[in-house]
Amino acid sequence: MKYQDKLYYTDELNDEVIDFEVNAKPIDKSYKYTHKNPFYKLGEFFMYRLFAKPVVWFYVKFKHIKIVNRKALKQCKNGGYFVYANHTQQLMDGFHPTYTCYNKKPHLICSADNVSMGFIGKLTPLWGAIPLPDTLDATRNFNAKLEQVLKTNNPIIIYPERHMWPYYTKIRPFDDKSFRYPVKYNKPIFTFTTTYQRKKEGKKPHITIYVDGPFYPDVNLPTNEQRKQLRNWAYNTMCQRSTNSNYEYLHYIHENKPS
Repeated sequence: MKYQDKLYYTDELNDEVIDFEVNAKPIDKSYKYTHKNPFYKLGEFFMYRLFAKPVVWFYVKFKHIKIVNRKALKQCKNGGYFVYANHTQQLMDGFHPTYTCYNKKPHLICSADNVSMGFIGKLTPLWGAIPLPDTLDATRNFNAKLEQVLKTNNPIIIYPERHMWPYYTKIRPFDDKSFRYPVKYNKPIFTFTTTYQRKKEGKKPHITIYVDGPFYPDVNLPTNEQRKQLRNWAYNTMCQRSTNSNYEYLHYIHENKPS
């Protein structure tokens, strides 16, 4: 995708600065979050272990993407956890956790758009996409899927900013709603913060991703306070790490809403 040099926004919380024309299908009780078919499981193994992982490994190495403090994840090598990250890359955000999380298979909580893109939409669940539910029945299946992922000691990736703003160098505000998951399952959280640095040659920036954590829910606090505490830790950590960006590849310009 080719981006314009300048992108305009009015609302950091809700604006889509890049238009994606996807006819998203509703995620209801007919959507299968888990599959018992052995042929599906074989396809999942092939598409993830024999295709996605080698491709992502090559991409990270070829692009010289630097991962800082990756070893922090080893503190939770025998259990599942949640990762909160800033959303600034269309493809890499979905795939770099495959490399960053060592031998675990990360699963990504995403919008219905990601499983509605024709042929690609059929592949993304094989790579770990978990679309948000639209109905109560689907919510039960969604929660069962999260439990299954955590029981197999794999991580769950969440982009709390929701919208992808390419190459954005700051952290956009986000609420604490998505932090109900680590509180509910009493799991630790990490943060992945993508930052951008100027290269000696070329226009596109160098990418450095910082890993921080783990941070655990404080079970002595009420549920709402646990969510707020986790959210504040994640947000403040990501804001601090984002100061390591020193190059703005795309210029974001705030416009006041028309009266």
